[in-house]
Amino acid sequence: MLTETVDLATADGGTMRAYVARPAGVGPFPGVIVGAEIYGITGHVRAVCERLADMGYVALAPDLHHRSAPWVELAEDEPGLARGFALLHQLTREDALRDVRAAIDYLRITGSDRIGMIGLSLGGHLAYLAASEFDLAAAVIAYGGWIPTTDIPLSRPQPTLTRTPGITGRLLVLVGEHDQVISPEQRRQIADALEAAKVRHQVVAYAGVGHGFLNDRRDTFDAAAAEDAWARIRALFADELVLA
Repeated sequence: MLTETVDLATADGGTMRAYVARPAGVGPFPGVIVGAEIYGITGHVRAVCERLADMGYVALAPDLHHRSAPWVELAEDEPGLARGFALLHQLTREDALRDVRAAIDYLRITGSDRIGMIGLSLGGHLAYLAASEFDLAAAVIAYGGWIPTTDIPLSRPQPTLTRTPGITGRLLVLVGEHDQVISPEQRRQIADALEAAKVRHQVVAYAGVGHGFLNDRRDTFDAAAAEDAWARIRALFADELVLA
């Protein structure tokens, strides 16, 4: 595996850094964009990229906070969470989509014909949004919050959920039963919207599990749920991103 940071040009004239992990070898390899949590490109996010590279994908995590706090890596504690929420409320839908567009362009230029996305919390919301905007073959929405609401700029002026008919790829939605960010009613709304739009999808709710269960660096980690989730992620990307 090879890892590096790269600088990408965005459509608004800025420069965005991204963390990239890729398999060793000639390739080409399919690409996966990794949407980070609000804490930035943390050790957990880099580990997700590296796990995907081990699976045979070029994984790229864009620095979503590059306009307000470039390359920030916040501590995953209460002060870090507060700072992360402040940064979240500076991230507009238009800017976030520019960032995903830059990531897609980079992956295509470097040889990835098929591209998917996995998003974690904030990144999960962005993955849902990006799936409605771009030709992503598959997207994993891991505990993506605020999708049916207008609580954050990413979901304005109309809730991101209203964009569901624009999704053309296959979606896997992963959420904990006791997630404090995503209520049972919101889970139902997401499932109903995907069903109504005839999006190929699966919604998996893990019993007794809370928010952030894939992150083994926090006490919210759930080993059984994470193992099952990664098996589903592996199968989804193998089916949708790997050409026979």
